[in-house]
Amino acid sequence: MKTILIANQKGGCGKTNTAITLASALAAKNYRVALADADNQKSSLQWLKQRPEHNVAIQSLDWRNEKSIGDVPKNLEYLIIDAPGALSGEHAEQLISESHAIIIPIQPSFFDIDSTRRFLKHLQEIKRVRKGKVELLLLANRVKANSASSKDIQDFFSKIEQEPIAWISERSAYGQLAMQGLSIFDKQQKIYQTIQKQWQPLLNVIIDDSTAWF
Repeated sequence: MKTILIANQKGGCGKTNTAITLASALAAKNYRVALADADNQKSSLQWLKQRPEHNVAIQSLDWRNEKSIGDVPKNLEYLIIDAPGALSGEHAEQLISESHAIIIPIQPSFFDIDSTRRFLKHLQEIKRVRKGKVELLLLANRVKANSASSKDIQDFFSKIEQEPIAWISERSAYGQLAMQGLSIFDKQQKIYQTIQKQWQPLLNVIIDDSTAWF
């Protein structure tokens, strides 16, 4: 089983949207996937409750209680964890100890960039990360084309010498579908396929699958 942690200490960066989008993408490819919600806001759990029964199945795990962390069903292929915003101390160590990779969504704003810079520094203090046992993947999220803020975020990536694994545009479709317990990977229309393709670079990195997604 491969475990992917979605984390950033900055609220509103799109952690839950990243988690539900990735989980539904994996489910759409018929992988056995679970979504663990470790955030007290329980947004991922609420999304799963809204999910129509006829859509591809995603198992629900409530990891808000630290004692539940690590409790997973058998035969899972992928586990996606929606981390709490205040990820620190033993709680951080616990979640990261379960993870093979950490996806860090970051929005193109001064506050997001500054917060993410400090979060990356904090992660490097964790032994498992420092030893290179966990892959850190930056995800440029809710990016508006040709905006001044998009240049700021590009400058940030250049300074830390790490490019984002993918660039995800701001789209109203994410919020509209989430209200129904759905994501862009639950839709087959051409307009959604165009949005899905932005996630392809990330999927290529975390999934060992040579077949075409789209």
